[in-house]
Amino acid sequence: MAKIMLADDEQRVRDMVAFKLEATGHRVLAARDGGEAMSLASAERPDLIILDVMMPIMDGFEVLRRLKADPALHDIPVIILSAKGREQDVMTGIRGGAIDYIVKPFSLKELTARVEIALRKRQAEEPASGD
Repeated sequence: MAKIMLADDEQRVRDMVAFKLEATGHRVLAARDGGEAMSLASAERPDLIILDVMMPIMDGFEVLRRLKADPALHDIPVIILSAKGREQDVMTGIRGGAIDYIVKPFSLKELTARVEIALRKRQAEEPASGD
């Protein structure tokens, strides 16, 4: 299935989300902070990134800004998963290029469904091989 990068400084969240996504057949790469997220994204080029906002080293909005400014990474879809749920925060994420914004606490079933939708949409947008 897909290679998904999850960047969140909370071990419990990383473990829970990784367990659920791996159970559906995905490979999950985990980052504990914004700096690690950028390094991992550059090295692994995941199919999708799930990104917390409040992280050490570099917050998720800055990671998102850098991802979208990098020609090699700008096309990777990003879902924000954050406790920052004010309208202003959501708009910052969406305007910054995130395709979705999920507020913590969250449902694992809903997150999994949104991940699957994002992956299907990305696959549909990719040019067919041989074109």
